[in-house]
Amino acid sequence: MINQLSYKDYTGSVFFSEEDGVFHGKVIGITASISFEGESVQSLTNDFRNAVDEYLEFCHDVGKQPEKNSYTVRISPTVYNNALLYSAQKGLSFTMFVENAIKTCMSS
Repeated sequence: MINQLSYKDYTGSVFFSEEDGVFHGKVIGITASISFEGESVQSLTNDFRNAVDEYLEFCHDVGKQPEKNSYTVRISPTVYNNALLYSAQKGLSFTMFVENAIKTCMSS
C-alpha cells in the first residue's frame, strides 16, 4: 500500500491516527510546512488539494517562487565522482542517471 497523495507535482504523506480516527499528512520534499487532514479518504484528498492550492496562491500573492520537490542525497565524494563520470560517458545528465538507477532498483 502506498500512503501518499499527489497533486500538481506535490506529494503528501498520509498517516492514520487510530486514537483520533483521523487521517493526516504533510507535503514532503519541500521545506515549507504544509499539512492536511480528514476523517475520510475523500475529505483528506480535498484538504490536501486545498492546502497545495492555498500554498501556490500565497506564493503568487507575495511574489515568491513556489518550492518544487527536491531531495538532497549525501554520498561519498568517490561514489559521486564515479557516478558523475559514468553519467557523462553515457551521455546522461547526472539527474537522469540517478533517476534511472533508482527506477532500476525499484523494479527489480
